[in-house]
Amino acid sequence: MSINLEMRPKRNDSTERFIKRFIKKVKKEKILEKYKEKMRYRKPSDIRREKKKRARRKQELERLKSLEQEN
Repeated sequence: MSINLEMRPKRNDSTERFIKRFIKKVKKEKILEKYKEKMRYRKPSDIRREKKKRARRKQELERLKSLEQEN
């Protein structure tokens, strides 16, 4: 797994500001999450189970929101 992130400091950009921009970009690209996820093996059945669980949770939240809007 290789992730190539290239950043250059802007003109008159302090070191602290540059580091903050870098951290923000890393979080936005979800680089650390992807790295941690790839560090351990997950069985395909576990991935499918988690995906179904997330879908059920999302569907339940949408149902509750629609019920709240009706009231």
